[in-house]
Amino acid sequence: MTVSERKPPYLRSALDSIPPYRPGRKVVGPDGRSAKLSSNESPFGPLPSVRQAIADAAADLNRYPDPAAAELTAALARRFHVPEEHVALGAGSVGLLQQLLEATAEPGAEVVYAWRSFEAYPLLTGLAGATPIHVPLREETHDLEALAAAVTDRTRMVFVCNPNNPTGTAVRETELAEFLDTVPEHVLVVLDEAYREYVQDPRVPDGVQLYRDRPNVAVLRTFSKAYGLAALRVGFLIGHPQVVDAVRKTLVPFAVNHLAQAAAVASLAAEQELLERVAVTVKERERVRAALLADGWTVPETEANFVWLRLGEDTLDFAAACEQAGIAVRPFAGEGVRVSIGLPDDNDAFLTVARTYPKRN
Repeated sequence: MTVSERKPPYLRSALDSIPPYRPGRKVVGPDGRSAKLSSNESPFGPLPSVRQAIADAAADLNRYPDPAAAELTAALARRFHVPEEHVALGAGSVGLLQQLLEATAEPGAEVVYAWRSFEAYPLLTGLAGATPIHVPLREETHDLEALAAAVTDRTRMVFVCNPNNPTGTAVRETELAEFLDTVPEHVLVVLDEAYREYVQDPRVPDGVQLYRDRPNVAVLRTFSKAYGLAALRVGFLIGHPQVVDAVRKTLVPFAVNHLAQAAAVASLAAEQELLERVAVTVKERERVRAALLADGWTVPETEANFVWLRLGEDTLDFAAACEQAGIAVRPFAGEGVRVSIGLPDDNDAFLTVARTYPKRN
């Protein structure tokens, strides 16, 4: 091993056990097809009014963005009927996760979450120096009783991804409210609702309603999915002032850039038009799931913009079959694949691969 290959002594030992985050891949098939169904992105570009807001904001790129994002904060407070001091911003909901961990985690502290769930949870928890506590899913969804049982006097936070990424399953209001009422006050419960706009089941709760009389509950949302602003990285947290104040302190200055702020404000103004696009994706989601079920696949009910196929040891083989057809899906080796809902032609190409794949889950 050369000198340049040795690990420098100034790097943290925690990095040795933390793999890098793996973004969804883009592939190209032999016929030129390239369907990226691996990143849970919206298949639709920004609305004309949002593109115009971005273009107008580009004239001020020589200036730093508003560090308080006052206009966007006020717009979010109006939209969700909460005080402005209950709103914090970050570079996507994953940026807010990191801010929360910087505010709460330290060596000896524990962070509890279901598994499998959003893969950034263990990465960011480890980077913060805390101990990640995995609680296995039950029937592809959160086992809230087991989550509650995993809480100790060392627990600082519990993440509840609802709907869950990558399975798409969602817990219902009665069971979630009961769970929240059992969590002790020294634990912050973070309801990660990145896919809330795609929820159709009225039994799935809106976290913004659940947080109001619970000081130790905060809600994460993002403009990356349904709002179609994944490239601009803007998310928000709704919580009580003591949580919001801490999260604002851990935000990297100017992390929510000027274009992101302008685009998010314009998107809120055009929300009804955006939700019409969401309805198209939901309709495609139901079509794709019904086709998979008809072909003999087991697919859990999903309230997100993706479907989940548990394939076990065949996961990477199935992902490779999709790649050969120019379709990128998100494999989790030894477990299954998550397939985002795209445009109808791309969804049909995926269904063709699934229909002809010799093994079913």
